[in-house]
Amino acid sequence: MVLSDNDIRSAVKAGILRFEPALSPDQIGSASVDLTLDGKYWVFKKKYAGSKKPVDLAKIDFTEATEAHKEKTITLAPGGMCLGITREKIYMPNTLIGTLEGRSKYARMGLAVHVTSALVMPGSQNHQVLEIVNFAPFPVTIHEGMRISQIIFEKLETPTGKPYAKFGKVAIKQ
Repeated sequence: MVLSDNDIRSAVKAGILRFEPALSPDQIGSASVDLTLDGKYWVFKKKYAGSKKPVDLAKIDFTEATEAHKEKTITLAPGGMCLGITREKIYMPNTLIGTLEGRSKYARMGLAVHVTSALVMPGSQNHQVLEIVNFAPFPVTIHEGMRISQIIFEKLETPTGKPYAKFGKVAIKQ
């Protein structure tokens, strides 16, 4: 069952689902919550960004290939990519799973906000990392505070026995 706006508000009011900072009422849509882009970005280091040499993903991960930046705006060239993070930290119960989606107003301009990692696991307690790619034939600028993503919640039939905050490899470090 997908949660409606009424279900989301009820879950937040009951403390079952939490957001830090707290949501403004207009962030809750008919069946989703708009998420806000923070000003923390990770961009590819120059030695990787312009390289023609293959990068072996079995040996190098994003922590080695990228560098952190704190910016109010960032411009992506056509085909450019960065990692961003949501301002909101989401505290998911063990009974809900979330799916990240882009917002159509930006997708129609060529912006994708997640490449393949749309799943927000039950029991997560973290900010969401967004893989932001510019598919437009022109540079695009994104700004801290933009609502470029949304999350949809679904109820699980039974609570998970493996909450992400306890069992997730990345979540354990957060």
